[in-house]
Amino acid sequence: MSRKGKLWLIIGLTLLVSAVLFSWPHIPQTQAYHLFCDQRESWGIPNFENVLSNLPFAIVGIGGLITAYRTPTARGIKIIYASLFTGIALTAAGSGYYHYQPGDETLVFYRLPMTIVFMGLLAAVLYETIGPRTGMAALGPLLITGIGSVLWWRYTEKAGDGDLRLYILVQYYPMLLIPLLLLLFPLSHSKDSWRPLGLTFAWYGLAKLFEAYDCPIFNTIHIGGHALKHLAAAIATAYLVRRFQLLYQA
Repeated sequence: MSRKGKLWLIIGLTLLVSAVLFSWPHIPQTQAYHLFCDQRESWGIPNFENVLSNLPFAIVGIGGLITAYRTPTARGIKIIYASLFTGIALTAAGSGYYHYQPGDETLVFYRLPMTIVFMGLLAAVLYETIGPRTGMAALGPLLITGIGSVLWWRYTEKAGDGDLRLYILVQYYPMLLIPLLLLLFPLSHSKDSWRPLGLTFAWYGLAKLFEAYDCPIFNTIHIGGHALKHLAAAIATAYLVRRFQLLYQA
């Protein structure tokens, strides 16, 4: 397939997925989402384990920012990865705040930095596959789309007709698009970058399983599945730092 054909395939798939998703009715936020099984308080902190388990995000994010700063590579890709790593670090604060006082209002601060991570990773892969100009040009619109998806959900929720569809697209579509981009536009300097990216997706998938089985896990081992979700998701982001090192450190 020609390069032009590959680009049209990406555009067509994006339009198709978007059209299918937005053909569905609005998807509101269920209030049951805020009811975590482990609500134990410790040291005066409610939902202690769910709050504390966000600390690894700060460690990974700050470590990633230091790594990006110290790595002598193109300024554009450093900006993109710095955005991604900043999102990881901010997830620690946003998620910690949300779990301290779960509700729709604080959930905004949980989701905003996560969209920076999702969109930052997509911009990085666009930079590496289609080209630096595409990646840099896409970064701003992608970040605006990600942040806007959360603000749109909150606006519609307040209006009584919550709509999570755009946020769902922002969170899950990159997991389909990124592997496709790497298959269509293989990296000549990959240095086995597929492995850490695959581990990122695997650990994130495990995190979603922990989230889905929060109560059965808590009832079995007395540690909430949601706290384990945070740890698994933090490991997933650590592999993004590792991928940056493989690609850009000499």
